[in-house]
Amino acid sequence: MTYQETLAHIFALTRFGIRPGLERITVLLNRLGNPQQKVRTVSIAGTNGKGSTAAFLSSILAAAGLKTGLFTSPHLISFTERFQINGREIGEAEVTELAAEVLAVAPLETTFFEIVTAMALQYFAREKVDLLVMEAGMGGRSDATNAADPLLSVITPISYDHCEYLGDTLTAIAREKAGIIRKGRPMVSAGQESEAADVLADAATAAGARLYMAGRDFSASWLGNALSYHGLHTDLADLRPGLFGRHQAGNAACALAAAEVLDSEGVASIPLQAMREGLAQAKWPGRMELFAGPPRVLLDGAHNPAGSCALAGSLADLPRQRLILVTGVMGDKDAAAILAPLLPLASRVFAVAADMERAMSPHALAGLAAEHDIPCTVADRVADGLVQATAAAAADDLILVCGSLFVVGEARAWLLSRPCLQVRG
Repeated sequence: MTYQETLAHIFALTRFGIRPGLERITVLLNRLGNPQQKVRTVSIAGTNGKGSTAAFLSSILAAAGLKTGLFTSPHLISFTERFQINGREIGEAEVTELAAEVLAVAPLETTFFEIVTAMALQYFAREKVDLLVMEAGMGGRSDATNAADPLLSVITPISYDHCEYLGDTLTAIAREKAGIIRKGRPMVSAGQESEAADVLADAATAAGARLYMAGRDFSASWLGNALSYHGLHTDLADLRPGLFGRHQAGNAACALAAAEVLDSEGVASIPLQAMREGLAQAKWPGRMELFAGPPRVLLDGAHNPAGSCALAGSLADLPRQRLILVTGVMGDKDAAAILAPLLPLASRVFAVAADMERAMSPHALAGLAAEHDIPCTVADRVADGLVQATAAAAADDLILVCGSLFVVGEARAWLLSRPCLQVRG
């Protein structure tokens, strides 16, 4: 099969939907020779910030001279974004070869994400990476990535998302996230709401895992535009994270603490200079990513209420005349809660829909804007919304694209004049 035929075949597996559980992935990996046992892994789960934390940590490890794998999801523009080694994406020919190998032994009804996870573990094991930073897709305990056996588990802030699969209380969601903790192995946690913190503490105790908790064992704070880190064994001042946003302090702190743990446990030698340089060199497209303009365009994939609150807070650091919102939300999300922190800041809204069946109607989003008495134009497609927003904006206005990573992906492709792979999992 060609690369495009391969992707069409893989994406067709989305017909099996989301099916939590490790039964199929375990069988599949066994048939592949258990590649997960041949690669040292750091697993990262959480509701918000796990991708940014993974980007920070993988950049730090690469700066330390380690051959570092990074597995993330979803992609924004290209499927190859999901598999990276020291910032280099996998090649299309390698995707085709890996997919054929994995699909040939996959059990019936193996899901899209299980196939992709197996491809990742096979790829990074074959490439003999020193460490693999693996972002969970959803949840933790029953997520396909949990077939790996992490030396260190990292859990970023837990809040409400994917409640139909993970539960509708923070306690239930935290129990699912805590499933990545391994017996006798360390874990790092961001600061958590008390319900979630209690669950993680109990899970760590039950597993005999050493828990390092933000706010208690390590912290980071802003002093002007620089970040100061008070860590497990060291302090670092005047840090300049490569990812924009005040909320990145927590994500950076978790990555730095994870690096300290890996160093102290003898997993890898990570000098302080690598921590500093890796933090500065980190990149994570589509998350508080600013295009200079004019007018400036800010992309952020916040797609739940906690994420949009963090986004709203970070906007204070971006002076502008007006904020113009280009937004689209998936139909299974609470659009009112997601947009609540952002609509009061906006002067005008352009409602759009990603080119996906489960995208929410932009007319429904226009109704939410009307409730706040904010002028709203239904632009339908993401590119149309950007064209109209750019025409309406003055040079000192800020256009914010948000509400869904899928919307952000289409916007980023348009801004870069690149094709965007529309079908994603």
